[in-house]
Amino acid sequence: MGSLILCHRKKAKQPYEITRVHKKIYTLEELCYYICNFLYLVDETLINKNLCKWIEEELEKENLAKQLNDCLKSNSSMEQFVLYILRDSNIYTAKEISTIEGRLNRFKNQKEIEKKKYKADSLLKIGEIEEAIRIYLSLLQENDESVSSQFYGKVYGCLGTAYGRIFLYQEASDRFLSAFQICEEKSMLYAYLYCCHCYMDNEEYEKLLADNKMFKDADRFLVEKEEAKKAQICIENPKNILDSYKQVYKFN
Repeated sequence: MGSLILCHRKKAKQPYEITRVHKKIYTLEELCYYICNFLYLVDETLINKNLCKWIEEELEKENLAKQLNDCLKSNSSMEQFVLYILRDSNIYTAKEISTIEGRLNRFKNQKEIEKKKYKADSLLKIGEIEEAIRIYLSLLQENDESVSSQFYGKVYGCLGTAYGRIFLYQEASDRFLSAFQICEEKSMLYAYLYCCHCYMDNEEYEKLLADNKMFKDADRFLVEKEEAKKAQICIENPKNILDSYKQVYKFN
């Protein structure tokens, strides 16, 4: 049986707003959750004097605030700042802290261009799509020779995903095609065709397929996959389907 972890009683009357993601936090536990789940977004928008002041005044944790202020004054690392917060929370075991510290060290040793991509990925994950797009576009302009062409192929793929999330299918298709041309991954090709199908009329789409055998074969695969999925739904046992609905809709 797992041990019981008591949360801190103090909840801030005035929340701390993490400006990068427009999120408000009220407790130390919420702050720790954000740090651990979005390490790539931990930067000067979080590590600053305003956070120290909030921890001291709203959470009434004077000792932690002093440690963090001392970190800032001595220009200590971001890793040290974060670890002070996580350790003070008392919600992580020594093993968990060690794992997080390892992640922080790996992050520290990554190339700056890789850090920027992971930051954009994190923003995309939480729905900050416009900011993610801005970072992806800036990465494509850097032309950094320290990373492989495959890295840029992944950036194109992520950018395609971001555009697709806001229904800019033509822009998304262009990026997925670039991603496929670099990485040669079928998933990128399938995403490209899906986006083309979304913004093209039937005649234009059929012409696209007719002019390229690879596109036609990929489209056939997608159609067969969709038909197989529908067929599987049709042959489902009606009782199993009803039981699954009951799990979603709890009727009294």
